[in-house]
Amino acid sequence: MNFPVFRLLPPVLLPLFLGVVAHAQAPALFGITVVDDQTGRGIPLVELRTVNDIRFYTDSNGVAAIPDPDLLGRNVYFKISSPGYTYPKDQFGNSGAAFKLTVGGKATIKLTRVNVAERLYRITGAGIYRDSVLLGQPTPLRQPLINGLVFGQDTVLSVPYRGKLYWFWGDTNQPAYPLGQFGTSGATSIPPESGGLSPERGVDFTYWVNGEGFSRPVVPLPGAAGPVWVGGMFTLIVNGKERLFTHFAEVDHAMKPTRSGLAEFNDDKAVFESVHDFDRADPLHPEGHPISVRENGRSYLYFQPQAMGAFPLVRVQADIEHVSDPKTYEAYTCLAPGTSFSGADTKVEHGANGRPLWAWKPHTPALGMNEVAELVTKGLLPVDGTLTPLRDLVTDKSVLSHGGSVYWNAYRRRWILITTQAYGSPSFLGEVWFAEGDTPTGPWVYARKVATHDHYTFYNPTQHPFFDRNGGQTIYFEGTYTDTFSDVKDVTPRYNYNQLMYRLDLSDARLSLPVPVYGYKRSDGTMGYGLRDVIAAEDAWKRVQSAPFFAIPPDRAHDGLVPVYDGSATGAPLCYGLSANASSGDTASPAIVPLYAYDDAVTGRRTLSVDANVGPTATAKRSALPIARVWRNPTVVLALDGGAVEERKLP
Repeated sequence: MNFPVFRLLPPVLLPLFLGVVAHAQAPALFGITVVDDQTGRGIPLVELRTVNDIRFYTDSNGVAAIPDPDLLGRNVYFKISSPGYTYPKDQFGNSGAAFKLTVGGKATIKLTRVNVAERLYRITGAGIYRDSVLLGQPTPLRQPLINGLVFGQDTVLSVPYRGKLYWFWGDTNQPAYPLGQFGTSGATSIPPESGGLSPERGVDFTYWVNGEGFSRPVVPLPGAAGPVWVGGMFTLIVNGKERLFTHFAEVDHAMKPTRSGLAEFNDDKAVFESVHDFDRADPLHPEGHPISVRENGRSYLYFQPQAMGAFPLVRVQADIEHVSDPKTYEAYTCLAPGTSFSGADTKVEHGANGRPLWAWKPHTPALGMNEVAELVTKGLLPVDGTLTPLRDLVTDKSVLSHGGSVYWNAYRRRWILITTQAYGSPSFLGEVWFAEGDTPTGPWVYARKVATHDHYTFYNPTQHPFFDRNGGQTIYFEGTYTDTFSDVKDVTPRYNYNQLMYRLDLSDARLSLPVPVYGYKRSDGTMGYGLRDVIAAEDAWKRVQSAPFFAIPPDRAHDGLVPVYDGSATGAPLCYGLSANASSGDTASPAIVPLYAYDDAVTGRRTLSVDANVGPTATAKRSALPIARVWRNPTVVLALDGGAVEERKLP
């Protein structure tokens, strides 16, 4: 005969057992919610550390559940910290607060966001809403604790395909063993427009899983001896049907590619199958995030290899015949056509003006940041002849782009870049930057840091243009948060090696970046000045002669700026700059220089120049004082792929 277990326990242990059962049914908890003082939204990834170094982290609702019986019922002080956010310090320099931790009690903490970008939630891994579930609070996901038995996932690729959003990740960790699966994971979600979650709330994944419920490989290459990574994911219309393709690479133990090819998604099996192998000796492959571009009546895919610093410097015509043939790929490069980047064979091509000629060239290597630096060191490329000299808007220091993505943005009417900085500070590979270019190839110059990760890594940030809101004013991006390549002492539980989502409001005044002011030949043969919108409207990209300086566009004018006029009949400001006279305490960037006006009484033409000594003609008279202060152009390269327009594919 079976008896309840408690009847077999000695009487002295019965109350203890019953107490354990009661505790399991109604856990004793204290809840702390941490919110952004600007938006009131909960902040994920906030550390609450006790004096004896017990660490708690807020979940994606900004909630932390405190269950420790030795803390409950007592006044407990928590040190408060979160990358990109601040909390006031007391007279001893401690940043934190104390609470009486009563069972069932709650407290709210407000942090001030220093980041321009707002951290929203963790997308992958276990316990995304763990603390909210413990406290009985609502969550937006169907599976708020663990989905697909995923503990961690590396680097996301996403693409709208056949009415859904398709998501793919690299190496994936599991609960059952330290090694997970390395054949690429995949999932789908419903677009917000079709009833899926709004991107401000989350992404609800449906993973492809194996018999144990763990996220299974979606690129099961026969005979693969190492991890299989995908990149360059795109859709094409083949025989009247939308098809999904990706570049894949099998890598060895040293993470070097041993096999590379093109794979097509089999919708019936929900796996990618190899359809074409590439020769690794070919200089160009479809690697990195692609963008769909229309130029001169042709559709192209522009790719953004990580080695190229996330810039779209590789392209191919968007059809299966060209995509399958690496010899038809082109690179935007300064190398002579057909030149390889190796030893004495390296040759830089120069134009009629003697400057390095950056242009689209077939079957020629694209240059990454390391290759460009090597050319400069060898004297083959002048410092001002580099293509993408990203500069910190605040300090004018160089920003070395590592990996990210470029997409067209309707709100800014420009191509925008989200990238991680290599050799950044305080994070070696965790500082995230925003920049914009008038064309896909540039000019890419001034950038603003939008997120920091305090010594942690945040690599391969990826924009999701299908999530753009308010006409592109609000954009979303995610990246891999990991201790890899970092010097952190404490790995963040649950968050480590997973994806974090951010949003960025492009109307933020801190993102009012200077843009190129072009000198160009008008259709009537006279010289004039114009910003991107003017050049595009007049289809004058091939008539641009120079970009003498950078300034703020009229639609981004704000307090503290002065209008700059070019002497045209319209009387409207050409652009805006800083006041000509630096105010007291002005800590302007070294990139900011005086702008002078040269007026020619004979021709009636006004020339704008940052050169205070040499006028355009002998009869031109310079203004006695600068008319404004603007930003210098640090490159002589005119990287203008002006005929390229977006050809976005939405779900």
